[in-house]
Amino acid sequence: MNMVGEPRRLGVPGSEARLGFETELHELGSAPRRRLLVLDEKPAFELSSWCGTCQFLFRRLEGANETLSLEGMRDRLADPLSGLEDDVLDAFGSLLPEGDYLPLLFSVEPRLVIPGKEGDYFSGEQVATWGFDQFWGLPEHPRTPYYRTFETVVDDNAHLYEFVVPMVPPSWNERERVAEYADRMGRGSVPTAVAVSTLDLCQPAIAVEPADEYEHWGLTHFLLDGHHKLEAAASVGRSVRLLSLLALGEGLAGPDDHRRLAALRSQPSLSRGARPAR
Repeated sequence: MNMVGEPRRLGVPGSEARLGFETELHELGSAPRRRLLVLDEKPAFELSSWCGTCQFLFRRLEGANETLSLEGMRDRLADPLSGLEDDVLDAFGSLLPEGDYLPLLFSVEPRLVIPGKEGDYFSGEQVATWGFDQFWGLPEHPRTPYYRTFETVVDDNAHLYEFVVPMVPPSWNERERVAEYADRMGRGSVPTAVAVSTLDLCQPAIAVEPADEYEHWGLTHFLLDGHHKLEAAASVGRSVRLLSLLALGEGLAGPDDHRRLAALRSQPSLSRGARPAR
């Protein structure tokens, strides 16, 4: 199931929003320093640099220390949403700063990834394009386990990677709730998770030889609700429905790129180098 709505205005004044986007600055008049996702006015994640030529990035910071589930939505999200329901969008929009968001609803089968281990994007596909960090001599590190859910070919020179990023590590989840969801999923239940999302397009200005040089489309979903559901789904190989609120003004992508998401998300999942059968 893939459903893409029309862009809509959601959110509350910035001072009232629990989650938001900021750009740190150096001294007055200097270039921006870090692009951030903030939680309760504290830096929660460092995001890809505005330059668009540095590595794609999400890196957990000290402010990412709690989830944003809404108690009044718990029963509604225990089952799959059938559509882009206004009351659910408005409820989670109240956590976000006022802005334009593209609602997305689709199924994901998450795979839990530990940085540096098998399947890690940052020590795999990213290193193949950008090489190791020139100062540290190491891959970028997200400082959190995360979920890989989907990837596909954009064109001969670009590839889409999708990630679901928990606000707190899966090790913080309550074991009983994870087991409960896993049991329900084993009996056919498909619950819904909710995220605020960004789309970043990144490509190196100068290739490191030898390099697999192409544009990386990073579609990143930061979980608001569904931490136990994602871990349970990953543990038993089941899917969940994901409601995403894509922040249109906060990523390294433009309107034409956003409009392509519906078609891209409907393609088969394909790894880099694979091509659809002709």
